[in-house]
Amino acid sequence: MIHALLALALVAPLPAQAVEKPPTSEQTVSQTSAAENDEARRSEAATRVADWIAASGDNGALPYIIIDKAAASLLLFDAKGKLLGAAPVLIGVAVGDEATPGIGTKNLAEIGPAERTTPAGRFLAKFGMAAGRQKVLWVDYATSVALHPIPKGNQKERRRQRMLSPAIDDNRITFGCINVPMALYNKSVRPLFQKKGGYVYVLPDTKPLDVVFPRLRAQPFPNAAAS
Repeated sequence: MIHALLALALVAPLPAQAVEKPPTSEQTVSQTSAAENDEARRSEAATRVADWIAASGDNGALPYIIIDKAAASLLLFDAKGKLLGAAPVLIGVAVGDEATPGIGTKNLAEIGPAERTTPAGRFLAKFGMAAGRQKVLWVDYATSVALHPIPKGNQKERRRQRMLSPAIDDNRITFGCINVPMALYNKSVRPLFQKKGGYVYVLPDTKPLDVVFPRLRAQPFPNAAAS
């Protein structure tokens, strides 16, 4: 029980405040522009992983999301591999690909800046309850990493502005959770994942791509030239 309660607390910097206010029309326009720019700035690694999943069917006939930490962006696909959208995301403050052992049992005051990573890997994500009796998409419940819209919290963090800015470095602000635009979450992620869940592929910061995704080794690099 203690573990579960503490894990839920990590969904947002402040407990029981996991819902953001609906965006204004101006914010919606800016958010749309950011999403349109996102696919153009995606990394080569994201393209390689997307090609591998589509070719191999690694998603097991479930919808899936690729979190491209290098580009601070998200790519959303349906179960057949059709790209449905791209959007900016907010991720963990610290650069790194591993969760600190036992972090799911810690309270926020015990989590140092270096521990606030968004772990890399392939996760079977499903909806579940979080603080405030609200459902979130749990990416990895054991390490308290969830995908959800920007929560209410300390306005000085300027999370919405960080998400909409063209810069990438300022998208590192969370304790490890993945913040996504509310419109995308409500209109696409929730309907796709709410029944059976789906996969979330979080690309690494520092680890080799095929170490995080060993099955990727069978997929050749695109446009590889013989030497």
